[in-house]
Parts: sequence; structure tokens; C-alpha cells
Amino acid sequence: MAVVSSVWWYLSHTYHIAGRFLDGYMVGDDHHFPEFGVASAYVDQVKASDLSRDLATEHGFRVSPTIEDALTLGTGRLAVDGVLLICEHGDYPYNDKGQKLYPRNEFFRQIVAVFEKSGRSVPVFCDKHLSYDRTKAADMVATSKKLGFPLMAGSSLPVTWRRPELELPLGVKLTDALLSSHGELEIYGIHALEALQSMVERRFGGGDGKPSEQGVKAVTCLQGDAVWKAADDGIWSWELLDHALGRSPSRNAGDVRSNCRRFRRPTAWGHFVPGPIAFHVEYRDGFRATVLQLDGHTADEAFAGRIAGQTKPVSTLFYLPPPPGAAFLEALTTHVEKFLATGKPHCPIERTQLTGGILDYALESRAQGSKRLETPDLDIRYAAPAESGFMRGEYTKPVK
Repeated sequence: MAVVSSVWWYLSHTYHIAGRFLDGYMVGDDHHFPEFGVASAYVDQVKASDLSRDLATEHGFRVSPTIEDALTLGTGRLAVDGVLLICEHGDYPYNDKGQKLYPRNEFFRQIVAVFEKSGRSVPVFCDKHLSYDRTKAADMVATSKKLGFPLMAGSSLPVTWRRPELELPLGVKLTDALLSSHGELEIYGIHALEALQSMVERRFGGGDGKPSEQGVKAVTCLQGDAVWKAADDGIWSWELLDHALGRSPSRNAGDVRSNCRRFRRPTAWGHFVPGPIAFHVEYRDGFRATVLQLDGHTADEAFAGRIAGQTKPVSTLFYLPPPPGAAFLEALTTHVEKFLATGKPHCPIERTQLTGGILDYALESRAQGSKRLETPDLDIRYAAPAESGFMRGEYTKPVK
């Protein structure tokens, strides 16, 4: 396969994902080596911290000066069986909405150009969201369907370990949902929305694979005290927040309002009103859900939801084993490997198109003073996967 990446430095996403195709990883009690190897790598930004050149010498793959060369191996025609598009980390500018302008779409277009020239295509995996721009993301999805090649994208959070191992059944009667999160608004916001959507999408379907109305009607981004007022007004639930934070091992001592107010976001994140941030999502079927960015009070992602007929909400932590291993990306790699072999992603590409679109609208809402924005282009239908695909059991095991 060809690796097309922004950077390849220590602990970058390329390091964690592509690196496991080089060095293998543990599956159960065995060290597993994927059947797919790295044939070539294009790295957009090569600096002193770059590892790609040393790894190419060690593992024998091609270092390519262009994306076309990485896919053709210098032959002028497509010569690989799959593509990893990992555009995360690196020095790229931000726009006025606080979006980092990663050139995922631009890299994708160069990949597609090779497919068109060669008259054939291979599976493409795109790490995290497809593009910061919802219009570009929709065009990427449409292009994959037009040319007939499998496209997989998304966050590692839906497939990482859950504590407890909460698997909502398809057709679950959710009446309310919330996810507590943290971090730089766009970079972590896509993780939070993907985690949320992997839970709430299960309110539809019975395993027949028929697309359901997962689409979104409107999005609002709230900041500061307006977030707490929304809870007091019943827009989101204090009870669900208590249950979500009850799963959070990073939960700070003291009052959530005070902790969030005292936290000062780094200036590199942009200009923010002190306090929490909320993405409030109104789905087309009338369901509502909220993501809360609670920097200063929590530093992980936890879900809570209310099911009709049950007195106690359900909740779970999206468990992220820390660096240097960052095994949540190993959890994602297992699905990437299966995708390359079968051409079938573990979840529909429309999920990531939807979550990326919600994020784009949320950041636009914030830029417009928390205006509620109608989202006609997020009328998206897809079938939730029969199995959520998250990792089960314990990540660590004692040596026998």
C-alpha cells in the first residue's frame, strides 16, 4: 500500500497507524503482522523530526517526491493495492472558524487523478474527518461512489475500548443523549461527534442494512454561561452529565462550572469566551443530543443516554490507552487492515460525512455568535453497522 501523509514523526497518527503495518502489533497473545505492507510513502512536510527516511531504509519502502509517484511506484500506472491518507499533524494555517486547513481533499484529488489515469482504483482510508469543509467532504464521498472504489474514514473513538462494554442494540429507544469531551475545538470535536454518533445512530435499524434517516436538521454552538443556561432550560440534561462524568477517570475535583471558568484555552486554539462549549444537534427525526467540551473539568470522552422505559441512564467511557502506544489507534488499525483486505469499511462513509458536516456547522455557528443554523445538506441516510466494532476485553495482559 501507499502511505500519503502530512508528517511522519514520533507519535504522529502516521507513526501509529502506518507503523503497525511495519512492525505489527499484538492480537490476543500473538504478535500479528498485517498481510499488507508499506510499498511507498509521500510525506508533505519533512523536517528534522521526520522518521520516514530512516524507516524506508530499515523496511525497504520507496520514498516518493509526489503522491502520484507513491501510487505508481514510478511506473506511471497505479501499482499498489490500497492507500492510507493520514493528514494529521503538521504546520498548516487556520481559518477564521478555527479550522486547521489540512489538505486532505487536495491529497485525495491527487489520488483520484492516478485512479482515473490508470483506469482502476483501490480502497482508500482517510484518517479522521474527510475535510474541514463539508462541501469538499460531500464531493469526496460522491467521487468514490462515481468511480466505484471503497472509501473509509473516521475517528478511532467509536472502535476503542469502552468501560463498561456498552453495546446499544439497533432500534434502541433513546430519548436523550450527551457526550462529555475536551480539547482543541475542531481537532477533538470530530472525535467527540464520532463517538456520539456511533451511539445515537443505533436508534434506527433492525440489522436489515436498509438506510435510515440519520440526518441533522440544525446545529448550534454555545459558549460560556450560555451552556449552563441551556441545561437549566432543559436543552441538555444535568442528570446525563452526572452519569457521563461518573465514568471519567480524569474528572477534576470541585464544581464543573468553576473548573471550566478557570481554564484558559491556549491562544493557538483561537479566541474563546471563558468556560464550556456545547454543540447542540437537532436530528431530522426530532431527536436531540449534545456534545460538551469541558476543559478544566475533564480530559476524556464519556457518553450517557436515556432509554425509554428505563429509570437509570446508560453510560460508558471511551477508553483511550495513552501514548506512547496510543492503542486506540491500534484499534482503528485493525479495522483499516480488514478494510484493505475486503473493501468493506466497518461503518458507512456517510457517518463521517455527517459528523464532519455537523462540526463544520458548529464552528460556523460559533463564528456567528452562537446562531442556530439550519443544515439542509446534512439530510443523510445510512444503515448503522450491525456490530459497533469496538475493542472488547482488556488491552493489557499479565505475562504468563
